Amino acid sequence: MVYNPLWSSPPSSYRELVNLYEKQYNDSITKGDYSPYVWPYRSLGVYLVIVYLLIPPTSSKLVSYARYPVFAFNVYWAIKAIRECRSAAVSTGYGIGLLDAWAILWLAAVLVFDDGRSDFHRIERAELVEGIDRESSGYTIHEDKDAVTNGFADGHELRRRRTDGSTAKKNIGAEKSTTTTKYVWQNHPANFYQRLEWVADLVSNFRLIGWSHQINSIPSPPPSVLDNLQPSAKPLKQTPPIVSTGVSRYPNSKTLVRTKVVTIVLGYLALDTLKVLMMSDPYFWGLTSASPPSYLPSFISSSEALTRIWRLLISLAAVYVALESIMALAAPIFVGLIGPRILGLRAATWQYPDIYGSYSIVFRKGLAGWWGGWWHQTFRFAFEAPQKYFVQKLGWKERGLKAKLLGLVIAFVCSGSLHATGSTTMWPATRPLEGPFTFFILQPVGIVLQMGLSELLGKVGLRERLPSWVRGAGNFVAVHVWFYYTAPLLTDDFARGGIWLFEPIPISIWRGLGFGAEGEGWWCWNGRIVSWYSGEVWWQSGLAF
Repeated sequence: MVYNPLWSSPPSSYRELVNLYEKQYNDSITKGDYSPYVWPYRSLGVYLVIVYLLIPPTSSKLVSYARYPVFAFNVYWAIKAIRECRSAAVSTGYGIGLLDAWAILWLAAVLVFDDGRSDFHRIERAELVEGIDRESSGYTIHEDKDAVTNGFADGHELRRRRTDGSTAKKNIGAEKSTTTTKYVWQNHPANFYQRLEWVADLVSNFRLIGWSHQINSIPSPPPSVLDNLQPSAKPLKQTPPIVSTGVSRYPNSKTLVRTKVVTIVLGYLALDTLKVLMMSDPYFWGLTSASPPSYLPSFISSSEALTRIWRLLISLAAVYVALESIMALAAPIFVGLIGPRILGLRAATWQYPDIYGSYSIVFRKGLAGWWGGWWHQTFRFAFEAPQKYFVQKLGWKERGLKAKLLGLVIAFVCSGSLHATGSTTMWPATRPLEGPFTFFILQPVGIVLQMGLSELLGKVGLRERLPSWVRGAGNFVAVHVWFYYTAPLLTDDFARGGIWLFEPIPISIWRGLGFGAEGEGWWCWNGRIVSWYSGEVWWQSGLAF
């Protein structure tokens, strides 16, 4: 049995382990070894970036070049938090490293490899009116060749509707004018309130849905938008509602909200079930060499291979369901509750495509299909930005072999660094480099090996002679054999770091019925989730997670 170095003896239950970690954490805070993650103090780097992006539009080179020291400060501030902050809540500890590392990667894409103030444009809806203003979802365009531009690529002026429903400017005979609904590319706006909304969307919309830099693995806006959209230097290619990865956009808000509510409910029930199963297996507490749990059938528990497969599947299901359920919350809130009257185009149904693709792409493309199509693409733009920058600087063909290989390596080095940093900031002892980082940097090796084998079979004429179902089965087997040997690098580190000790739901049906650990019942959220922390100086005080 392999024990965590932070334990003096193996725990008798996962509850005992949670209490032990909390005691060790509190002792460490008292001694000054670490500090809690305090908001808003620890988010200062990101706030500085937001303030920089809120500077009014200007052609000043000084302002443009200022993005580099602003980014550098964000890197320094993120690394400072990664080194100094920990949390007794293991999921929060993982989030400290993951989110701070993500801030570095995302803001590098927005500020370094692109210029966030000038290179990004988002789709906005407006009414084009000859000579006067008219309202359209809170926005109007006034055609005036001499008007000062206010965030639009073609020089049209954007005005926000007043709260009483009237427009900022009235014109006699307005009822006789001709209006046309258009979609325009909104660049960095001059109006502060519009700029604030624009910046908030830019820094939080990681797939850049509805932006000029939208990732290509999700559906485009519908024809009703693209057919009425201004020409752009970076036009969006029109796609069907379901793209080749299997990601789909929804036809209307009713279907979208209903589907996501069902996803949330089913996800809640699945997380409840998974939590009970995982906490009945000491492997998921961090005892990575623990014997199989007693609830497994003997044909599984007696086989080391089947036990490993079971634990890998449970780990995969937990990550998949948790991400799916969290991401599903956005549509019911922003589309169903708040709606387009307040959010405008940000509440359009096409702004909320699926997070995962279809698993069928794994049968068609193997390991490359797993990572590039089926798995969530939340980090894709930030992972691709360095590759696109260097390919352009080196003068390589964008879709050439060298560019593709560079993109593979950069993407998985970024992903490995991201998850290794999350591992670093968890309270229990983990192996960030030997575990998650190694897992992710091995993935391009597997992709290249599988693609090379496919090319070899093609050259000898065997690939084309095989039925499609045989090729699909071969891809499926190859992917899962690969993960059988490599995935424990990641999942063992998750378990070792105690990430599964996190309590995802407030009320448990199974534990209320008596299927949980001793002393557990219906209510699951015990202890402090957030508390007030008083620092040495006032600006270091805030909410501690």
